[in-house]
Amino acid sequence: MKKVLVLILPLCLFLSSCNWFKTTPEIGVILSEHFKNKLYKDFDTAAYHVVFNRHLDSLQSKLSNPKVISNFYTNDEHKNLLVSRFYSNGELDTLKSYLENSKVHGFNPEIFRYKDLDQALTALTANKFKNISEVYPVLADLELFTASSLLKYDTFIGYGSINPKKVLNRYYVTTSRPDSGAMNKVLETKSLAKLLKDIQPAGENYKVLQAALANLEKDPSRNAAAIKAIEVNMERSRWKIPGLSSEYVEVNIPDFSLTWFKEQDTVTHMKVCVGARREKAFEEKQKIYSKTHALDDKPKNHQTPILLSKFSAIEVNPVWNIPVSIAKNEIYNQARRDPYYLSNNNMKVYYKGKLVNDTDTIQWEKYSRENLPFQFKQGSGSGNALGKFKFMFDNGASIYLHDTNNKSAFNSASRAISHGCVRVERPLEFAQKMVHNDAEYDQLRMEVNLPPVDTTKMGIYRKKLAKKADTLNVFQLKPKWFGTRKNISVFINYKTAWAENGKIEYRNDVYGLDDALYAAMKKYL
Repeated sequence: MKKVLVLILPLCLFLSSCNWFKTTPEIGVILSEHFKNKLYKDFDTAAYHVVFNRHLDSLQSKLSNPKVISNFYTNDEHKNLLVSRFYSNGELDTLKSYLENSKVHGFNPEIFRYKDLDQALTALTANKFKNISEVYPVLADLELFTASSLLKYDTFIGYGSINPKKVLNRYYVTTSRPDSGAMNKVLETKSLAKLLKDIQPAGENYKVLQAALANLEKDPSRNAAAIKAIEVNMERSRWKIPGLSSEYVEVNIPDFSLTWFKEQDTVTHMKVCVGARREKAFEEKQKIYSKTHALDDKPKNHQTPILLSKFSAIEVNPVWNIPVSIAKNEIYNQARRDPYYLSNNNMKVYYKGKLVNDTDTIQWEKYSRENLPFQFKQGSGSGNALGKFKFMFDNGASIYLHDTNNKSAFNSASRAISHGCVRVERPLEFAQKMVHNDAEYDQLRMEVNLPPVDTTKMGIYRKKLAKKADTLNVFQLKPKWFGTRKNISVFINYKTAWAENGKIEYRNDVYGLDDALYAAMKKYL
């Protein structure tokens, strides 16, 4: 028995040294069966990993999201994951087709390293390797360029090529961007074809913009302006914006309009006035102001910000708490020129929080605009700049929607005229749709001297009118607050091209935001 063992042990060692018992890794089996070529059965995982790591280091500057990719491939089992899953079933060719066709989204396929992926894919498909060591660099490149192209394609098509907060001034909307966890899920996908299909923007607006772009690009030099508008608005449509409820009010700044949507159906549409465009050469003037701190050097920026929030309340017969900037730049000068300006316009002045009883006697020349110690409020009433209604929602820019005492402004074609807040053409209709019920709407109507819809409340209405008309007990009009229905979003947006009834509507780039966005996108187009 001992003699038999002595003979068997050397034989086993000999067979082991000849790799007779070596198991071919999965990638070797897949490629061997695909090409009907035994060469791939010689695949040595350890040797391949050395080549893969060398290529990973050398390609860092060419890969998108190199840190995510490097971390993903620290797991040795991932080093040929995408090729193993998607080469033989043809889904890498599907990826190649999507990259090549990225022109339909306005992108140059080369930003996704289309040629690098194509070259590696073509080399493997040619199957002209003399030995297994020649396979390793091709396989490593194909794996890495697949990962890089896929991540960038998922980000650009699924989320947009630009993070708007980094490019647009006064952009206060949270937009979702893929983090490392989301990118790892992309790389770990079990179906590349399904993933690529799901990435495509599915909205009807986007599809109409795509079709328009294809048509315009038949004559690009003639249609340059329209192509630019389409491309930047397709980019806007790719941004993922969480928090928009099924019922929402969208203000489109370039269109000077407001549209109320409920489950995508249009509830109402009306004109608005928005903030005026900031001064020309704003950045240069801002640099001067930062040095002088003189108000005369401070450039004006009244642009309405892009933001998303939810309505919370309606203030009826509002008081206007006049912003410091308006007080210094406008109210101060008016009061100096006309000592009765404040009292004639129902404006109260406060000094260190206390009401100044006789504003006509303030000697304004004693105070500089830069260090103006007063606060100003305009009382409720017909002359109030906010009109009779103020529609409130949380935001960090002190923006709200409101009525106005200057109705003639809605007759103008260009309505970028306010200090930043949004004036609503038909505020009573707007308020009606926002309150909880008809009873609240009747209360709201009576507060602004309108009869209730419910005629059984006419007695209450007459008493209110009589109280306001009482000359013995001087009536003082004060604001009253009404709650709004829950989960009505307000989205102050900026669109210069969009689909409407299957056609494209174009508007002027009133704030120059298309220019800023296009300048950031241009390297990808």
